[in-house]
Amino acid sequence: MTTNDFYDPMAPFYHLVHGDWEASIARQSAALDQIIKDIWGGAGTVLDVTCGIGTQALGLAELGYDVTASDLSADSVARAKAEADKRGLKIDFSVADMTRVHEIHQNAFDVVLSADNAVTHLLSEEAILGALKSFYVAAKPGGGCLVSMRDYDAVDRGGVQLKPFGVRDVDGVRWSVYQVWDWRDGNDVYDFAMYFTADDGASELKTHVMRSAFYALRPARMVDLFHEAGFQDVRRIDDVFFQPVIIGTKPI
Repeated sequence: MTTNDFYDPMAPFYHLVHGDWEASIARQSAALDQIIKDIWGGAGTVLDVTCGIGTQALGLAELGYDVTASDLSADSVARAKAEADKRGLKIDFSVADMTRVHEIHQNAFDVVLSADNAVTHLLSEEAILGALKSFYVAAKPGGGCLVSMRDYDAVDRGGVQLKPFGVRDVDGVRWSVYQVWDWRDGNDVYDFAMYFTADDGASELKTHVMRSAFYALRPARMVDLFHEAGFQDVRRIDDVFFQPVIIGTKPI
């Protein structure tokens, strides 16, 4: 099961993860803008290397950033582009592997961004370090990298766990949104299923399920990997974005 097998079929439903997607776009972009301004001052160019359907890229473009965005999921990129067009936003979208953005971009962006725990789809420290090295090449000297991730210090490891997201009423359909985590032996990797169950009032429900996996890397170890990739002034930022944020700056 590849990451594409997870995100391509999820593209039409991803907004349901959020109680109010438009509000989430605005809230997340405001938080990211605060961090970017605090750390990199007048930064204006952003490369979102895991843009998904555009939650962060759309909001940052609305705030005036010059955004380039890519994702491995072609269906997610297509939806993100359609959402940008609908809003009149100019964003350069492409389908690309986050571990290889250095092959396209060198010393080009004030900020390289990966939000919402996407980096931990890479299932080893070696793979994550490779991605961070790619982000390093794409960043301008004096610019940097911003990664948000789940706080794996704060989760229970082991067993099978149900993670409810809530109920969404959309166009006469009631959607139940939830996840199931199934931890592998060793408790460093868990298999992950995302469920969207539609209740349109009939006697049968229709459920869409997408499956992937995550590597439960602890934030302190992500900080170490930022250093190994070459970033300086690496730190963890809490209580601004909805997840812990790790930032690092590329030396001039």
